[in-house]
Amino acid sequence: MVTRDLVTGAGRFAPSPSGDLHLGNLRTAVLAWLFARSSGRRFLLRIEDVDRARARPWHTQLDDLRLLGLDWDGPIEVQSEHFDRYERALTQLQQAGLVYECFCSRREIAQAVSAPHGIPGRYPGTCRSLSEAERAECRRHRQPALRLRAPVDHATVHDELSGDYTGDVDDFVLRRSDGEWAYNLAVVVDDAAQGVDQVVRGDDLLSSAPRQAVLAQLLGYEPPRYAHVPLVVDASGERMAKRSGGLTLACLRARGVTPPQVLGMIARSLHIDADTLPDLLAHFDPEQLPRQPWQVG
Repeated sequence: MVTRDLVTGAGRFAPSPSGDLHLGNLRTAVLAWLFARSSGRRFLLRIEDVDRARARPWHTQLDDLRLLGLDWDGPIEVQSEHFDRYERALTQLQQAGLVYECFCSRREIAQAVSAPHGIPGRYPGTCRSLSEAERAECRRHRQPALRLRAPVDHATVHDELSGDYTGDVDDFVLRRSDGEWAYNLAVVVDDAAQGVDQVVRGDDLLSSAPRQAVLAQLLGYEPPRYAHVPLVVDASGERMAKRSGGLTLACLRARGVTPPQVLGMIARSLHIDADTLPDLLAHFDPEQLPRQPWQVG
């Protein structure tokens, strides 16, 4: 039984509306709910539709969460209704001299990081020191993205499951060249605005936590507590994804697997023998969670 000391913060589940939730998404949602409820936090739901080109209707996602018994506090937030937040944050960073224009294409970046001294996944700083004349010339041919002028190369965050993790902090994009807001900026600003101090999500996002923690500090926010949970993988060990037709609740129901049975499967994947959310919550202990992916199929 977990001791639940009341705190004033919140946890959250923040899916992107790019398709139905698959078993991996549902498991992460249950875990985020358990982490929040077991610590006395509010549990919030946010729809991350900042990438409007990929956004789809998302109300079926809410139906699936309710079928598992999940509840949340307060109204559901939708990112596209709060772009003014990101504008204010960007202005704050610009006034501090922490933003610059980048004219590199993805292909140019890929070529740069594949060079002998390039670092895969890390922006090489090609446009960091362009003169005003050089930027003016580049604007004639291409719309710029806006990047953070990162003040550090690395940062360390503490994760509830992985311990201390040190990762790269490069000059990541804040606003794309097409004018869309970048995930790293949006998620940091939204978490601060909603009072989220606990972030539970898949461990494929652990490498982004140092970048986001640094950005939070630059904006004057306290970085949240992180818990990056192992993913759900298929029989071949590949990460379950919406685009690959991962198991959804509707798919499982069509096979005769009921939502309570799905919840029971998720519980047993967490090494907890329970078939209801109250039972799951009563026996939930973050220290006893498995550290390996859950293989399905």
